Amino acid sequence: MQYEETEDWEDIDLEDAEEEEAQPVVRIKILVERKQESMRLDKFLMIRLEGATRNKVQQAIEEKFILINGNSTKSNYKIRPGDEITVFETRKSELEEVLPENLPLNIVYEDDSLMIVLKEAGMVVHPGCGNYTGTLVNGLAYYLGQQNIGSENLHRVGLVHRIDKDTSGLVVIAKTETAMSNLAAQFKAHTVYRRYIALVWGDFPEDEGTIEAHVGRNLRFRKIMDAFPDGDYGKHAITHYKVLERFNYVTLLELRLETGRTHQIRVHMKHKGHPLFNDRTYGGDRIVKGTVFNKYKQFVENCFKILPRHALHAKELGLVHPVTNEQMHFNSEIPEDIQEVIDKWRTYINGMTKQLKDSLDGANG
Repeated sequence: MQYEETEDWEDIDLEDAEEEEAQPVVRIKILVERKQESMRLDKFLMIRLEGATRNKVQQAIEEKFILINGNSTKSNYKIRPGDEITVFETRKSELEEVLPENLPLNIVYEDDSLMIVLKEAGMVVHPGCGNYTGTLVNGLAYYLGQQNIGSENLHRVGLVHRIDKDTSGLVVIAKTETAMSNLAAQFKAHTVYRRYIALVWGDFPEDEGTIEAHVGRNLRFRKIMDAFPDGDYGKHAITHYKVLERFNYVTLLELRLETGRTHQIRVHMKHKGHPLFNDRTYGGDRIVKGTVFNKYKQFVENCFKILPRHALHAKELGLVHPVTNEQMHFNSEIPEDIQEVIDKWRTYINGMTKQLKDSLDGANG
């Protein structure tokens, strides 16, 4: 099944069992011999590695999957006798067949070309290591199979993008090869409108703004992402934000993606100093802002229990129909768990404001 590499890749937390992508492992180590003549690293590996192309080697070097003496390097590095070259690979589970399962699907819209599905938090989108069943794709394999679109064809049609396991929201599904090709092109051109709602830690000084920082793999922990504001690593990423409501210690945001990178919103929010509320991968599962009073701590812990996931919802989706060229727009309600936590923060802050007002009135009276 094809998909565009968007912000909304499957959750790849270090501690998650549902990850599709396994921990990078050493494929080969090469010790440069004394008699080896000096040449560019990428050229050397093209000669030494079967099936290697210059593009693949250079990409692997850029993504830090090839190290020299334990350190990252560049493609034009000139190898020297005694250098140790380490080549990593990411081993992915290969599924010969997607197991169709009769799973409940919240279908918002459907025609002969595409479907819009509202994914609940907790459902993995795509089968992967540790999650071969119970995923959105398993449910789609069954559902589409009832329309004579069998699972043997799902590698050519289906998902165009994905959202994390613990992110709820709208996902578009292509039902034909034509729709798949067209929608994938729209995502690649960044013309698909995607609006998210997020509850983040801290109070934004600006009412709206833009975060621009490359997003790439963390240089130490390969299975989480990081922001690189100088643009020296990763892929160009732009997130626009607008404050919807302030609760002193947390803020309700509207987020719009201009680009789509793995965990883009979550990484950009952490980079900005405002991790998503209860995002355990990027530091939002602890008290980031607030007081030291036990009453406050208990309040936050209660919110975590109500919302045992990061507070992110893919609320709106806009695209051009791949056949009719009609502009389409879909909206969804904020899920109950996020809405309940928003309401609790609103009540908590209003209560504090009232107490302060009463205290001041009493002092002035």
